[in-house]
Amino acid sequence: MPRLKYNARVPNVSGGLVTSKIAQRTDWSPEYNVKLAQLAEEAGFSHALTQIRFMAGYGAEYQHESVSFSQHILAHTTKLKVIAAILPGPWNPTLAAKQIASIDHYSNGRIAVNIVSGWFKSEFVAINQPWLEHAERYRRSEEFIKALKGIWTSPESFTFHGNFYQYNNYPLRPQPLQKPHPEIFQGGNSADARGMAARVSDLLLLNGQKTIAVSVLVDDTKRRAVDEGRAGKVRLGINAFVIARDSEEEALRVWREIVGKKDTDAVEAFGREVQQAGKSTSDGKGMWAQSDINDLVQFNDGFKSKLIGTPRQIADRILLFKSLGINFVLTAFLHFQEEVEQFGRQVLPLVREGEIRGRGSNVDEEIAISGYIYQ
Repeated sequence: MPRLKYNARVPNVSGGLVTSKIAQRTDWSPEYNVKLAQLAEEAGFSHALTQIRFMAGYGAEYQHESVSFSQHILAHTTKLKVIAAILPGPWNPTLAAKQIASIDHYSNGRIAVNIVSGWFKSEFVAINQPWLEHAERYRRSEEFIKALKGIWTSPESFTFHGNFYQYNNYPLRPQPLQKPHPEIFQGGNSADARGMAARVSDLLLLNGQKTIAVSVLVDDTKRRAVDEGRAGKVRLGINAFVIARDSEEEALRVWREIVGKKDTDAVEAFGREVQQAGKSTSDGKGMWAQSDINDLVQFNDGFKSKLIGTPRQIADRILLFKSLGINFVLTAFLHFQEEVEQFGRQVLPLVREGEIRGRGSNVDEEIAISGYIYQ
């Protein structure tokens, strides 16, 4: 089986990755994030993901734009692939295709995109963008990706007549270095998200989940990909907030402090926004639909993945996720720079050692080792 890949979130918005008043040694500045990216590259991370926000809210009072920030990080690294978050609506495929193709040349093929369908209704209202309901947002995102792929790969010119985007003999020059095109990521847990991933995306990023939920979502996405003639074309990743300490009790104490010092007003306001988005799905089971207030302290349900404990415990749980079909682990931390370095030094070698010995391929064996934590 292919080795797992790891992504470090880029805190290019203020407030870190938890809505808590706990002290954090994490900063949103370009200087901090360049150093973080260099540490992640050295630690063995393959990717880094920038965030997209257009306005303040829920602890993120300041935000650097994702595509230009990604380009800045790429200019100061040599191996790391950086995933730029792009939001259909404010962006159109023409601009995105041109930006990313150019950056692909500047970076020697190290840019990727994460197409974000959107959850922040107040943001769309503030910038006078139409707010579509859940299924329509994913339909627009799918069309956005089809347009991107067509612009990037058409030998001569691209013609497309969709419901949201139209092109008439549009030639993009230069096209990206990466062939057939830069990697395309998307997020989502809902049936709409899984269907879109099966049809057009390279990797689906799931919010943090308990083990049994992961297996259901992974299996359904892979089945859908087979039905679409894309068997083996869609990989799956999971969000996880990592707290690695010398003892499990120490790690849990940090988690309890994060949650205990949550900014309750901000978390509740965030919850109202995202749970409206999650519950508006056809089955009412989209992202955040079943998250409680403590889950929502971490924006992408990262606590649910339970990568909280000793390095050995965390490595075992990562191998369990691999056995369930996860290919990609999207990590966040309290103190990013030092904990990314620690993850590379203390956790990744244990996972790699397990992979060499064949671990991560047998679900029953991995559940016997660490499945108890997800009961």
